[in-house]
Amino acid sequence: MKKILYLIVLAAVMPMLTLSCADGGYADEREVPLCFSVDTLSFDTLFTTVGSATRQVVVYNATGNDVVISSVTLQKGRASRFRLNVDGDTSLVARDVELLAGDSLFIFVQANINPNDQTAPFLEEDAIVFGNGQRLPLTAWGRNAVYHAVPEGEPYSVIDCANWDHTRPHVIMGVAAVLDGNTLTLQPGDELYFYNNAILAIDTNARLIASGSAEQPVLFTSLRHDGWYSFLPGQWQCLWFTSGSTGNIINHAIVENGTGGLRVYPDADLTVSNTVIRNMSDCALIGQGGSISGSNLLVYDCLTSLTVLRGGSYDFAGCTFADYWRYSSRRIESVVLTNYLLAADGSVAQTGDLTQADFTDCIIYGTYSPAEVIVSGIEACQLNYSFTHCLVKGGDWDEDPQFVDTDEDDYHLQEGSPATGIGYQFDN
Repeated sequence: MKKILYLIVLAAVMPMLTLSCADGGYADEREVPLCFSVDTLSFDTLFTTVGSATRQVVVYNATGNDVVISSVTLQKGRASRFRLNVDGDTSLVARDVELLAGDSLFIFVQANINPNDQTAPFLEEDAIVFGNGQRLPLTAWGRNAVYHAVPEGEPYSVIDCANWDHTRPHVIMGVAAVLDGNTLTLQPGDELYFYNNAILAIDTNARLIASGSAEQPVLFTSLRHDGWYSFLPGQWQCLWFTSGSTGNIINHAIVENGTGGLRVYPDADLTVSNTVIRNMSDCALIGQGGSISGSNLLVYDCLTSLTVLRGGSYDFAGCTFADYWRYSSRRIESVVLTNYLLAADGSVAQTGDLTQADFTDCIIYGTYSPAEVIVSGIEACQLNYSFTHCLVKGGDWDEDPQFVDTDEDDYHLQEGSPATGIGYQFDN
């Protein structure tokens, strides 16, 4: 619709743009209206002190006259929280910018917002001002946050569990650790945003208790959400439950846009329920000799597998594992059950009994052919698993579950679906 309106406006102004450049000079910029690719350049919510991704606006000279734009600058000048790059010119004021008839120029914009004492999001506004008096509004919502950065020379930052601020989002940079003997308790609406390659590590004898609600799930997500970053996998690492971390609970949460999702290691355990895990560049759930009890989970869209269980004990009930990854070809099944780990050279590097891997009332489906489950083991270790009343691609009960729209990440079941009554049960 915007493109149609733009063409209508352009058709209306073209007959009026009859300035002459017969002498080879430039038209008066005040008489050459500029057209923009957007009415307002808006940024998604940004955390204070953390810069935005670069966005762009295209400026068009749709007339038949060459023009020199005397200046392109920001209305607030040096006080602005935005920065411009005008066809490579990063000066505060770009001067004498030539724009030929029918041509265009690119302006790249970044935002960086200063912290303040507000807990609610706040609006930062400015405008790009052109020499002919035209203005293009700029807007960005800012949020203050609590930052967890690794001190210089240290391997990780330490989470102060007793003084966790529930009024603001938290930004994890590098590795942040809940140390031995501590419990990090998260409440409904708590938000954790992770910088590139960031990890939340739960140490031996430490615990994570993330208790959200249907209306306010606990959020574990990537720092950036502007543009295509909102669903881009691999922007951070994982929640790492190290060996000996017991009593971990995640209820009503969203875990998204990372690499490894939830990783549970030997002698560690996790109870996870009513939770969505999505958009991982590796696996959403990895059990490496640990113990996971999962109920009412929606796990979808990972590049490799949704769940890899290598030794340990696992129990899933009423879960949906759906992998309709659209961005590249998948080369492995959604659910992998095994009792060994291979080294880079293909040799067996580690073994462990898979004492239990039970799936009850679950849906396991996707685009991988011919099946979405693979079981692979060595005789020296136990390899115990079961599927009870599960709809599984390639399994005994194999029917299309008839999700509403996998392209739009809508994993509700259509009316009449053969999977009605099993799998993830939505709150709405």
